[in-house]
Amino acid sequence: MATSLGLNGYVFNDGSGVVIEIEGDANEFIAQLKAHLPPLSRIDSLEIVDKSVAEAMEKGFKILPSQKGVKGVSVPNDVAICDPCKKEMFDPFNRRYHYPFTNCTDCGARFSIIEDLPYDREMTSMRSFPICEDCRREYEGKGDRRFHHQTISCSVCGPKYYLMDRSGRKIEGEPISNFAANLHEGAIGVSKSWGGMHLCCTLATLPRFREWYRRKEKPFALMVRDMDAVERFSGPNQFEKELLLSSQRPIVLVSKKESEVTELISPGLGNIGIFLPYTEMQHLLFSYLAEDALIMTSANVPGDPMVINDLDALNLKADCYLMHDREIVNRCDDSVVRGFQGHTFYIRRSRGSVPSFVATRSSGSAIGMGGQEHIAGAVARDGRIYQTQYIGDASSYGVMEFLEQALRYQMRLLDLDDVQAVGVDLHPGYSTRRLGRRLAEEMGAELVEVQHHWAHAASLMLESGLDEIVALTLDGTGYGSDGTAWGGEVLYSNFETYHRIGHLQELPLLGGERAIHDVRRLVFAMAESGGWRYEGFDEGEATLLRKLQPSSPRTTSFGRVLDAVSCYLDVCDYRSYDGEPAMKLERLLESGSDSVAFELVREGNLIRSVDMFHQLVESHGKPQDRAYSYVLALIRGLVDIAVEGAEKHGIDCIGISGGVSYNATISAMAKSMIEQSGFKFICHDVLPNGDGGVAAGQSAIALNKLRQ
Repeated sequence: MATSLGLNGYVFNDGSGVVIEIEGDANEFIAQLKAHLPPLSRIDSLEIVDKSVAEAMEKGFKILPSQKGVKGVSVPNDVAICDPCKKEMFDPFNRRYHYPFTNCTDCGARFSIIEDLPYDREMTSMRSFPICEDCRREYEGKGDRRFHHQTISCSVCGPKYYLMDRSGRKIEGEPISNFAANLHEGAIGVSKSWGGMHLCCTLATLPRFREWYRRKEKPFALMVRDMDAVERFSGPNQFEKELLLSSQRPIVLVSKKESEVTELISPGLGNIGIFLPYTEMQHLLFSYLAEDALIMTSANVPGDPMVINDLDALNLKADCYLMHDREIVNRCDDSVVRGFQGHTFYIRRSRGSVPSFVATRSSGSAIGMGGQEHIAGAVARDGRIYQTQYIGDASSYGVMEFLEQALRYQMRLLDLDDVQAVGVDLHPGYSTRRLGRRLAEEMGAELVEVQHHWAHAASLMLESGLDEIVALTLDGTGYGSDGTAWGGEVLYSNFETYHRIGHLQELPLLGGERAIHDVRRLVFAMAESGGWRYEGFDEGEATLLRKLQPSSPRTTSFGRVLDAVSCYLDVCDYRSYDGEPAMKLERLLESGSDSVAFELVREGNLIRSVDMFHQLVESHGKPQDRAYSYVLALIRGLVDIAVEGAEKHGIDCIGISGGVSYNATISAMAKSMIEQSGFKFICHDVLPNGDGGVAAGQSAIALNKLRQ
């Protein structure tokens, strides 16, 4: 652009941004720059400084080598292959024909291969592949779209795929076409992508895959060839289509078209997780396949992080392995999203959407450790909070090691050696809390304890630019300040403090953790509290459960109430994966109506949800209408309390956060009631609704503590 305008000068990357120096009037150049930004670029801020120079600049405009200044934000995300690169890859006369690492300045792997800033080739895992003369000509050609493209390569000089059998022996022949043939013949395969690996198989092989992977009920993501295939399996609306086609290429939860096949993919659910190919290899794979769809799920031993090297992959005991020789620097799972009335609910914010930041008005440095499940970390510096990629559930040493690595990597990118505060959850048994305490001691940082649901509310305030909020924080469980398990709360929150202004009635968890899996125990507890009989246990079992009741932990969890409804209405009586009973109930709620009379039982700021369950038992009508009407009554009670709290505090907005808010029917109920009451409805659009957003909230609260 500078050359076309006849301007002399230079440009370079100083580690935190782009420095451009030109000789002449800057106005036209800046106007042209803003009008013609490349696809992956974004201007966060712009500072123009006039300089006096003693002599004229050298003629022409140059790109100078990057400098190691103050590090910052300029780490690009992994972005799906662009159409021009895809076209080259399928052009028999192009030198990159069928080359599975074809990319340009507008697409390809970035975050997953970057070791440090500035973003130059020697700081990535591409440094192992010196570029050939043909690639160098493109790299140095100002008119080429690969001009100064740091990961440029071709079949002569770049990374390569290879195929292995289950013992790790390399198989001769073209690897991707042979892998496709194996899948077609019924093999279970592992394919290495940008930030990790996928377990994959055809839909015909899915029954065997479920037995082999020991996942009888858990839904799996479906990668499909194109949008025509998307619409054969599901019914996306316009917003969901835009999400599917975005350069981030997330897995999108979309209403499934009912069939034997889709029910096998996501048993008992009304939606299906579906996504389009985003890597060069995946497009090539589909070009060799007869099938239009593949099961694609993260390749990991259950409970451990996704595998990123050959040796760990072989431990999965798959039939064949499609591997490549480029190192994965940053493990990065697929992002998972759900559309809600024009908002993007992140269930898992990862590939394509990290790194990214949320602005905060608090200065200083802090890290947030997250909760115990669905964790991501967060690092705050200079008014910005950066989330790590999705980490997983803190149930294994490998996951905690991954969390520490991800936090330290983000700190390195920000040139942050130590932090001033570490935000942790209140729960004394959380692995993230123990790690946070160790890091705080190592760095001489203040340890800041943050109640779980306060962190949810803070994450909502953070992304919405608010200083205070009244929020419904609804989830499975989070350790409360009174030592019980919360989860059906109405909180007033700012970044300095919070208080609980309402909640659901406490329900005993008979046998503790066992009640979360055997959800019949939740219904039994409802029955015992409500004075009615539940036939789910024989008399001997019932006697034992009654003995457990006085010593069992108690919870106000909205998630556990949904589990109980799911069980009582014969939708799901055992949780084999996280959220299963409530997720399967959503299918019922989606088709329900408010046609069954329910009396809201409220005692001050307590919603007597356990007592109200007896109304569900006594009610008549379709199961979906009974479920919908009961849940609607609970939401109405919580919103009433929220409205009173907002009026008391002079707040004009009410929000919703927590894992339950992923349920579109429940969020829609809350939105309608809040808006009818004359308040602005606030929901997530950037940070995850669930526990993936907790670390960002912890960081924001920790920063405020430093300011105090």
